[in-house]
Amino acid sequence: MSLRHVAKPVGVRLAGVGMAVPPRCATNDDLSKIVDTSDEWIRPRTGIKQRHLSDEGLKTSDLAAQAVTMALEDAGISPNDLDLLFCATMTPDMVCPATACQVVAKIGAVPCGAMDINMACTGFVGALNMASNAIASGMYKNVAVIGADQLSTIVNWEDRRTCVLFGDAAGAAVLTASDNANQGCLYQRIWSDASKADALYIPRDEKDLPANIDATNTDEPGWNGQYDKLQMDGRTVFKFAVNALKSCVQTALQETGLTPDDIAMVIPHQSNIRMLQTAWKKLGFDDDKIYINIDRFGNTSAASIGLCLYELKQQKRLHEGDKVIFVAQGGGLTWGVSAWEL
Repeated sequence: MSLRHVAKPVGVRLAGVGMAVPPRCATNDDLSKIVDTSDEWIRPRTGIKQRHLSDEGLKTSDLAAQAVTMALEDAGISPNDLDLLFCATMTPDMVCPATACQVVAKIGAVPCGAMDINMACTGFVGALNMASNAIASGMYKNVAVIGADQLSTIVNWEDRRTCVLFGDAAGAAVLTASDNANQGCLYQRIWSDASKADALYIPRDEKDLPANIDATNTDEPGWNGQYDKLQMDGRTVFKFAVNALKSCVQTALQETGLTPDDIAMVIPHQSNIRMLQTAWKKLGFDDDKIYINIDRFGNTSAASIGLCLYELKQQKRLHEGDKVIFVAQGGGLTWGVSAWEL
């Protein structure tokens, strides 16, 4: 659908949500059979009890298509009425075509515009911001946002420091133009700092390793000995994530003039329970204003905020007019925030 630019302000409505996870659910005890770890080690450090893992043959675009189909049905919108689709992922099916393009074909939305966004765990927030701007411009009416990742395909399953943290999933939202100009995004911002990218990165070969990394020593932070697999310096990422979450929420409140009492819910990327709890204590919100589901899904990267959003809507804990803050931080390093009136 092609729309002419209109002078009057356009609101943005969250019309539908959806999610998808692979059928296979792996508990911490299940992982202890394939790597040297235990529930006693994983749960206190991460808050994770289980995660969903993809079997061979399931593609990121498959999960994304399932999630956005559910979101379209929830919104009562036909795939043919979609104008634009963003897919946030760091595990695309292939380099080209984009996973977003493949999703458009799978759900029967051709010739809907489509593009991938790679901001790692920050991807859903980045895509949400771009989708909001597209509709608010008056150029697009119905826009889909998907966060979909299969982290199980890019972790070293011999590295117990990282492989236990992640799961596979997709979360989706469908946004539509609204006559209520006050509805939609109140404030948004994304940031990056590649000078610190070696805290969370995926090297293709030796030339991509940071200068301080000894490729013969797999015990040092930020290197597990496998190229094309996720590398993480846990201590550095922890400090970054706590500070980024705290500063993002504080910035959103300052820029909008809102207070914690005005916010119905903060929906954060599900990174690590200790990270979330540490940041939360510094922010001073009530405990019931942060949503946590990392215990059941693990860290699902770009999918995690979409999963939270879907569950909150299903539980009827979000209502039209509520003010919410979406916040995430991830590899790149990237971080971002989006404050909304639903």
